[in-house]
Amino acid sequence: MNISMEKVKRLREETLAGILDCKQALEETKGDIERAKKILREKGTKIAEKKVGKKTTQGAIVSYIHHNGKIGTMVEIHCQSDFVARNASFQKFAKDIAMHITAFNPRWISSQDIPESVMEEEKSIIKIQAEKQGKPPKIVEKIVEGKIKAFYKEVCLLEQPFFKEEKMTVKDYLQQFIAKVSENVKIHRFVRYEL
Repeated sequence: MNISMEKVKRLREETLAGILDCKQALEETKGDIERAKKILREKGTKIAEKKVGKKTTQGAIVSYIHHNGKIGTMVEIHCQSDFVARNASFQKFAKDIAMHITAFNPRWISSQDIPESVMEEEKSIIKIQAEKQGKPPKIVEKIVEGKIKAFYKEVCLLEQPFFKEEKMTVKDYLQQFIAKVSENVKIHRFVRYEL
């Protein structure tokens, strides 16, 4: 079946998927845009996994100032192409991340960003507290492990429940967006200000 470039272009604008992916999905569905969108969503998870690690040289810096004017965030988010960086859904994604950071005040993007000295201090405090309660060494280890996971959810952006959909983490939201745009997207850095 011959698919018109107008249909491919429309599907690409609506989904931000790659041109070839759009064309293949439309061919598979004989030109049905809604079914093609569904196919692209199903392929999304696999696409997100493949895109991680790809070089991100484009992007945007987006800010959010809370209505009271006393809290605000600037976030730098990278992607692979200027086409995605200029797209409205990329801007919306970046704004959502800035709003989340403003609301939840994470200190780091991921657990890999936490300095070793901070981790050692946190583990030491948890261990001392558990030992003071008279817990056996094996239980102390499990307590430390469990509380460190809770610590990550408190201080790491990607581990936090996403403010608009608490059943998913910020990492899940990021992966969903990567799948949607068929490009690697990376939250590079942020700064949060509070009066």
